Amino acid sequence: MRAVAYRHSLPVEAPDFLEDVILDDPAPKGRDLLVRIEAVAVNPVDTKVRKNVDPAGQPKVLGYDAAGVVVATGPDATLFKAGDRVFYAGAIDRPGTNSELHLVDERIVGPMPASLDFAAAAAMPLTFITAWELLFDRLGVKGRDDKRAILVVGGAGGVGSAAIQLARALTGVTVVATASRPESAQWCRDLGAHHVIDHSQDLAAQWKALGLGGADLILALTQTDQHMAALADIVAPQGKLGLIDDPKGFDIALFKRKAVSIHWEFMFTRPLFQTPDMDEQHKLLKKVAELVDQGVLKSTQSQSLGKIDAATLRRAHTAIESGRTIGKLVLAGF
Repeated sequence: MRAVAYRHSLPVEAPDFLEDVILDDPAPKGRDLLVRIEAVAVNPVDTKVRKNVDPAGQPKVLGYDAAGVVVATGPDATLFKAGDRVFYAGAIDRPGTNSELHLVDERIVGPMPASLDFAAAAAMPLTFITAWELLFDRLGVKGRDDKRAILVVGGAGGVGSAAIQLARALTGVTVVATASRPESAQWCRDLGAHHVIDHSQDLAAQWKALGLGGADLILALTQTDQHMAALADIVAPQGKLGLIDDPKGFDIALFKRKAVSIHWEFMFTRPLFQTPDMDEQHKLLKKVAELVDQGVLKSTQSQSLGKIDAATLRRAHTAIESGRTIGKLVLAGF
């Protein structure tokens, strides 16, 4: 099968930091699905793994978002059958989705929204799983009766775009997103943010000007180390701070005086450790698909870059590393 891989951890300035390769076709076992990949999306985790995990010359396939068609199933699979259209985010300890064929455990796979094409569907799984788990599993947002205020730092990114939609569609919270450019601020408003403030300016002063009191919930999705002091100022006493990025340093003592609880979200935890509730990702993706088909949620695809090959994926990695992308970058077809 055709795939895109890397053999050494190289910067985006290197001419061939990703390359086209031919690999053996995989075979499903246990609860695996063998999926023919139709479209993939690119996330910051793709670039982080490429830069930090050196495969020492062996081809390592990245990719943690996909939409495609089930070709075959393992002997213990019961949720899907050949011919089903599916979308999912995969597992970080298995080969990635940048390949013609891909193996994935059915417990982290959802039925693809019927109203979307493969490219639009591929933009959704990783970020919607992350946002869902962060909002509901980690921070304990309660639904329509929850009237607290939430700050989404980095609202125009992939996870921010999903979190804004989920918070508005399924809860009663007041959503404040951050964005630093007119186009990214408008993107947040279009997705449903009640207010947008600029994270390149004084966050604490802008928050206080809104008159909402302290932020009961904060989603720190990007540049957390740069905003640490402001977040400690903004957060409400006994509030909750959820993180997904990798701050170089984290001074938890800043949050002690307000008795703030800190929550890490890593959407690969359930498949990585084969947790007993691993099928929660199947269930939430199924719910996301239903909400998309009802017109409640929409894909966060912002650009379709072209076919799935090394040249196009190199462009995608370069764009992601710029830190200025809006929504999700998608590739479709080999």
